[in-house]
Amino acid sequence: MAAPPKKAFALRLDPALFAAIERCAAGDLRSVNAELECLLREALARRGVKLKDPVRARRGRPPKHVDEEGEDG
Repeated sequence: MAAPPKKAFALRLDPALFAAIERCAAGDLRSVNAELECLLREALARRGVKLKDPVRARRGRPPKHVDEEGEDG
């Protein structure tokens, strides 16, 4: 199942705030966008706002196709 398209919008941030988010993202091996999404989800959870779990994109190689005779196709 493909992940649904995400809403794109412009966000103006103080440069120091962006730098701090960028450092956190690098420490967690995430993009700044993924870090912001994570931080927003955590903040909403603390406020008691319930969200569905995000649909994660499938990663890696697709499964190997095996034909009816058990041979690779």
